[in-house]
Amino acid sequence: MKKRSMFLLAGIATLYYNNAYAQETPKDSTRSASIEQVVITGNSNPKKKIESSTAISTFTAKEIQKQNPISAAALLQRVPGFAVETSGGEVGNNLFARGIPSAGAYEFVQVQEDGLPVFEDGALQFANADNFFRVDNSVSRLEALRGGSGSIFANNSPGGLINFITKEGGNDFRGTAKLETSTYGLMRTDVNVGGALVQDKLFFNVGGFYRTDDGIRKTGFKANQGGQIRMNLKYVFDKGYAKIYYKKLDDRNTFFLPIPLVQNGNDLKEFSGFDANYGTYSYRNISQLNIPQVGGGFFSRNLEDGIHPKVDVLGAEFKYDLGSNFSVLNKTRYTNINMNYTGIFPAGGPQSAADFAKGAGIAGNTFQYSMVSNGAVVNPGYVQKLGFWAIDKQMNNFVNDLQFNYKFDKGNVTAGFYKSNWKSHQYWNWSNILTTATDKPELLNLVDTSLTPNSVGYSKTYNGVTNMSFLLRDSQIQGSLNDLYLNLDYNITDDLSFNGGIRYSHDFYKGYGVNTTSGNLNNSGLTTDGTHSFATTTADENMSVLGNKYTYWNFDVNKVSFTTALNYKINKENAVYARFSNGFRSPNEEAYYNNMNNLSVVKPVTTNQLEVGYKYYSRTFDVAVIPFYSTLKNLSFTDVYSDGSSENKFANTSNLGVEFEGYARLFNNVFEVTFNGTIQNPRYKDFTGRNADGTTFSYNDNTVRRMPKFYFNISPAVNLTKEWRAYVSMNYYGKRFQDEKNAQTLPSFSEFGAGTSYQLGKIRFAVDGTNIFNTIGITEGDPRAGSPSGDGIIMARPIMGAAVRASITLDF
Repeated sequence: MKKRSMFLLAGIATLYYNNAYAQETPKDSTRSASIEQVVITGNSNPKKKIESSTAISTFTAKEIQKQNPISAAALLQRVPGFAVETSGGEVGNNLFARGIPSAGAYEFVQVQEDGLPVFEDGALQFANADNFFRVDNSVSRLEALRGGSGSIFANNSPGGLINFITKEGGNDFRGTAKLETSTYGLMRTDVNVGGALVQDKLFFNVGGFYRTDDGIRKTGFKANQGGQIRMNLKYVFDKGYAKIYYKKLDDRNTFFLPIPLVQNGNDLKEFSGFDANYGTYSYRNISQLNIPQVGGGFFSRNLEDGIHPKVDVLGAEFKYDLGSNFSVLNKTRYTNINMNYTGIFPAGGPQSAADFAKGAGIAGNTFQYSMVSNGAVVNPGYVQKLGFWAIDKQMNNFVNDLQFNYKFDKGNVTAGFYKSNWKSHQYWNWSNILTTATDKPELLNLVDTSLTPNSVGYSKTYNGVTNMSFLLRDSQIQGSLNDLYLNLDYNITDDLSFNGGIRYSHDFYKGYGVNTTSGNLNNSGLTTDGTHSFATTTADENMSVLGNKYTYWNFDVNKVSFTTALNYKINKENAVYARFSNGFRSPNEEAYYNNMNNLSVVKPVTTNQLEVGYKYYSRTFDVAVIPFYSTLKNLSFTDVYSDGSSENKFANTSNLGVEFEGYARLFNNVFEVTFNGTIQNPRYKDFTGRNADGTTFSYNDNTVRRMPKFYFNISPAVNLTKEWRAYVSMNYYGKRFQDEKNAQTLPSFSEFGAGTSYQLGKIRFAVDGTNIFNTIGITEGDPRAGSPSGDGIIMARPIMGAAVRASITLDF
């Protein structure tokens, strides 16, 4: 591993270039002056950052290009207040805003494209918002708002808004083409072009990408393959504009889950036979599943399909000046998603061959393991039970946001009506398989040699499957959102401004779940191997069978969110602000499902946040320091365990913290540094109850799970010449606890990256390395295992191993 790290470092090392340092801004500088930047997210009208009483971070297309993030989650790591887990791969990652705990996904923030949600609820089961969005060269900029006015301008967003704004064409024809490769078999091309069809009137932009790669973790198949295309037309007339757009995403990605490690306090080591940086249970040798079903037919699945969404988006935007300082803006969008989701989820940790056999009901040493592939008898040291989880989702969302704006001498008033109808239907079919506890795992069969092959219970597997279709779920959830909102900006003086907003949400949710029963294949007439009946195996015991009984539920939400803020502009470079906000998040999908028969225990999560901030923006320095305090009530915990049950607990939390971010360009633009970080202390409050086994718990004042108290990112860069730039980066993630009772520690870790770029006219050459020292850094333990025990053999999800990407970009 050390040799590999040295090779990767060598691949990104920057050679000395004998030229005078540039006296002007380098062509490849990473940053534009924030003092000139205007933001729209969380504001009723475009506003300079220094005049906006919000905690907001911005990234231009050029800044995104320099960072060259491997995923949307990797880009969002650069935002203070957002604790982001990037270990899942390109998609399916988790974002926690300002210490708000959840089961994962993007539960308390809304991910938007051009001011409307990618999907109305970004945290549906197995439907993280980043499954349906990709960062490519058609993105013009990113605006990431924390807390503040998020709950006024969107639903379910007390943690913030993440708004990706796409490029539009102008009078000049412009384009970008990029080719990229890597040490892990990546071949990717990005193209974006835009211009005018009619000068000053009709503009177009078309962009997208296609990519295929083997994955940093070695799967034995194409881990990621697919792409997206985006296009828009915009017509500008005297009093406004009209725009239509379309997006098509068809991409499949492997989702990476926890692997075995050995932990001793803060020390992490590789589990024997498992490469922590490049190994995975998601491997070709176990990728096929084909099992009979109770009632007839077979269920087939291919792990190589991974997370495979097919997304179609059609939208329009219209703005018109009504005169007398009134204007109207309407945004509308229809999204249709069909997604197949297939992943390997560990069902607990590795077990010795004897212990697993004992748990399967084989007494003594009369157990025998054999390879499914060739029938050879083997004697593995450890074996692993893995969940082979298959989920199909059909989703759609129609949303319309209508707003009227009135401008007056001292400010403006915006009034709007937001309507969103969405639906998600899902079907689950889960099985468990038995494999070697190694990367590149092999399927295993297990039999009891004290019995004959004709005996009942002789085999504990069916072609490596230990539990055939043990969980089926057929359920649906729908939302109908009807929200009125009002926002006021008022300039009390030239330097002191007031912002206030209120949103009334009258939302309706409904759904159903299909009841299930148990069955087996004993009387099906099928055989396990052409000779023996299913009575000889235990693999088909307790198979799940969908019934014809439906449980229907309805839930209404009537809530008011509000915010108020003051911003004082000390001078053109300095400002301070203070804001109080009250918002909420509607109950999540799993909370509804688990409590269909008793929805009285389900309540919206309510939040209160107080933040104050200092901002300094100049042409050479940016600094923002934002202390905050937040409280949450009725927070639901809904992790789905490996046996199909759900955690189903409720808690309150509080958090006191400070966010900071900055940028400096020094020594005649030779040296640049960007940094961001968060210090916080998220705690549980009033968190007591009863476990599923009847025991009681009290987690009051415990640290919120998976939340670091301190994390930061820093990235210094040197402009060796006007054209040549080199950088290093460091992500630090502080110590956390995997669980509510704070039994298992997730040690702190630092991840380093480095790279270089050279601008030759309109052509840019770049090399970017990630995790260059092959750090073993874990972002989560195994949330599906229930209560972890701490040290020893653990299941955890580490960040990806070292990798290098090289790219050529042409601007024209």
